Amino acid sequence: MAPKFLVDLSKIDLNEIRFDQQQIEQVNPQRGHMRHLDGIIWTDEENTQAVGFKDVRADEFWVDGHIPGRPLFPGVLMIEAGAQLAAFIMKQHLEDASTFIGFIGCDKVKFRGQVVPGQRLLLVGRVRKFSARRVVCEMQGVVDGTLVIEATITGMPI
Repeated sequence: MAPKFLVDLSKIDLNEIRFDQQQIEQVNPQRGHMRHLDGIIWTDEENTQAVGFKDVRADEFWVDGHIPGRPLFPGVLMIEAGAQLAAFIMKQHLEDASTFIGFIGCDKVKFRGQVVPGQRLLLVGRVRKFSARRVVCEMQGVVDGTLVIEATITGMPI
């Protein structure tokens, strides 16, 4: 049995963008080929949850080499996209927004489906534990209503 979504996506307007790329770049440092968070649709600051997205494009650097003739969005980049969402969520709760959240671990990773160019990967994140030294976030990736990845991502404010 597949796990439940962390957030009830049917209650969220998935076409609304609350934070666009420029606003995300004011918070997260990733740029160029390493920016994998295109927008944030919904946040619940009180419960430290968010839904963001990555639009997977056919012109990305990995397309020609990550399965020639059948490009698949690499799992490690799905995890990176989730880590960027987790960092964005956490930085909303830090006194010093310039604090860098370093990615220090990933557990309970399960790939449940494929993501290909032309698809939108919804990223769902929920903070499970937050302290001055550690941030633990549950993350899921969803494409067309299907869970494609789940992971627990750990970061550290630096």
